[in-house]
Amino acid sequence: MHNRHLASYAALDETTRGRRHTEESPAYRGEYQRDRDRIIHSTAFRRLEYKTQVFVNHEGDLFRTRLTHSIEVAQISRTISRSLNLNEDLSETIGLAHDLGHTPFGHAGQDVLNECMQEYGGFEHNLQSLRVVDELEEKYAQFPGLNLTFESREGILKHCSNKNAKLLGDIGERFINKHQPSLEAQLTNLADEIAYNSHDVDDGLRSGLISLQQLREVEFLDTLYEDVEKKYPELPDRRKIYEIVRRLISIQVIDLIETSKARIDTIKPETIEDVRQHSEAIISYSKTMREQNLAIKRFLRENLYMHYRVRRMSAKSSRMIKELFNTFMEDTLLLPPEYQSRVKQQKTESGEPGKARIIADYIAGMTDRYALAEHSKLFDPKQLT
Repeated sequence: MHNRHLASYAALDETTRGRRHTEESPAYRGEYQRDRDRIIHSTAFRRLEYKTQVFVNHEGDLFRTRLTHSIEVAQISRTISRSLNLNEDLSETIGLAHDLGHTPFGHAGQDVLNECMQEYGGFEHNLQSLRVVDELEEKYAQFPGLNLTFESREGILKHCSNKNAKLLGDIGERFINKHQPSLEAQLTNLADEIAYNSHDVDDGLRSGLISLQQLREVEFLDTLYEDVEKKYPELPDRRKIYEIVRRLISIQVIDLIETSKARIDTIKPETIEDVRQHSEAIISYSKTMREQNLAIKRFLRENLYMHYRVRRMSAKSSRMIKELFNTFMEDTLLLPPEYQSRVKQQKTESGEPGKARIIADYIAGMTDRYALAEHSKLFDPKQLT
């Protein structure tokens, strides 16, 4: 009954590959609803409120955080999913969970933590998100992690090297066999892209780091600007920005739905396994939209991510994370007691790599402001506790 409107190739509750630890099916909810609810109630999800995309959390209350971004991705995913008769609950679950493993201080944090972890297997936020839901959350008596369905875990793990895939069992097989994930996972991956491109444009404009004039250097964005200007010539710039961003999201979503519908009609998958066995992703933009998307990414990289103010904050953040990591590696007694005991339990099993991974777990779990406070406690002589 729950799946009566879904396509035969959607992820259906009754055909799930199941959970790592067997549980009875939930009462009054589907399997993917249960996954979504577990994510919303998780500690890692709450922490996203104080982790940032581009700007550090204390720089302003109006900029996107990982939490608001994840909610926006979930909303876009639901819209696309519903339009394609796919499983909205699964799409929303993946959208809400996809950034759970992100470090503090955005991409700068991930890059430097990966650098610190090079000798010990590296750090990648996709793998860390999976690690959070599989192991690090401690909510349930019967098992570690959140014990999500295979399909939710598959969607969280967007990228993975063959080396890491071999260590992940069933969840890594598709990377080795060059198979595709569910359509729900494919569309959420692109919904993430739509959300962060559009919202980085919005945050960049509202912060004053990029101007409406600069925006017009991108042909696609200039067309949107002209449309808004023509229709609402008296509109103040602040509202003009909202109108441009709203249209930017809408045009990309419509293109994705229409292109994907046409591809599904051509390929004619009958089951989710047909989707997985296909040689390439079925959910896609049109060629034109793909090119326009790349132009926006290039613009953001050159004008926002490389802006000297963003670079300065990134440089500071990187130094902080590096110093935290090195200090904890030198003296694990500086870690909170629960992490000290994890290091003791782990050390006999895997030595330095095990210790480094636990320290990476601790740092990756920090919010921006917690990382700032920890750094201050360790390095500011005035902070004695």
